[in-house]
Amino acid sequence: MTFLYKSDPTRGLEWARLFAQKAPELPFRIWPDVGDPGEVRFLAAWMPPAEIMATFPNLELLFSVGAGVDQFDFSALPQELPVVRMVEPGIIDSMVEYATLAVLALHRDLVTYAAQQREQVWRQIRVRPAAQRRVGILGLGTLGEAVSRKLAGFGFPVAGWSRSRRAIEGVTCYAGADEMKAFLARSDILVCLLPLTAETRGILGADLFAMLPEGARLANCGRGGHLDQDALLSALDSGRISAAVLDVTDPEPLPAGHPLWNHPQILVTPHIASMTQPETAVDVVLDNLKRHRAGEPLVGLVDRGRGY
Repeated sequence: MTFLYKSDPTRGLEWARLFAQKAPELPFRIWPDVGDPGEVRFLAAWMPPAEIMATFPNLELLFSVGAGVDQFDFSALPQELPVVRMVEPGIIDSMVEYATLAVLALHRDLVTYAAQQREQVWRQIRVRPAAQRRVGILGLGTLGEAVSRKLAGFGFPVAGWSRSRRAIEGVTCYAGADEMKAFLARSDILVCLLPLTAETRGILGADLFAMLPEGARLANCGRGGHLDQDALLSALDSGRISAAVLDVTDPEPLPAGHPLWNHPQILVTPHIASMTQPETAVDVVLDNLKRHRAGEPLVGLVDRGRGY
């Protein structure tokens, strides 16, 4: 019975060390050293191999090493194979840090000041108190809830939208398609933390931007596929959107010369908002293996109907 890791090999060595300490009875291998494929029962991967069940006929669980699973081709995965996304404190904490950084940068006009620095221009912008800047969190899953709670602590009026109704202390919660327009109308800074599904692909587009306040700001911490990049550029040129922080793009990385690279009102980072931390991820995986053996519900089990 083997646990196989197929992702960044450097972090894989950390996983191997931690498995040796915490679960020495479980053989651990790093791709492409799979050993006997018939012995592989558990696979942690960013991108699983093609024909996964033909390759590993006795596979029992597939773990995503990230918080999302949109990189998986579910049509190639048997319905009976449980898929588990990563829900671990390291991902949550780092996303809270990045989303806070992005919102504060947008709130305090850092994107504009960075452009001024490149142009060697000294021009102050009046500071607005956090209480006068409304933040909207698009997506109130584990990450969205944690981010909304943190930002509310800075004094921002925070609201969140999710497909189903949520209740978070200190956060005004909206739900469903009927409440999306009201949510967007009060979002001076919009933070996207949605999972990427067929329904959410391209959601950050012209129609959504038209429902935001004039001059709203955008932080996309979800996936590049959420954003219509041409619509964003048009919205920036018209003033509908005044600044954006993008941690994700489509494709990644952007090709040389792409207009997002050099737009004065866009800050781009290379998909680093959150990263799985081996120390905590291994604990979560081992806990799920215990749950699996005991027939208990798995933490992060993907609902294929929803896509997350």
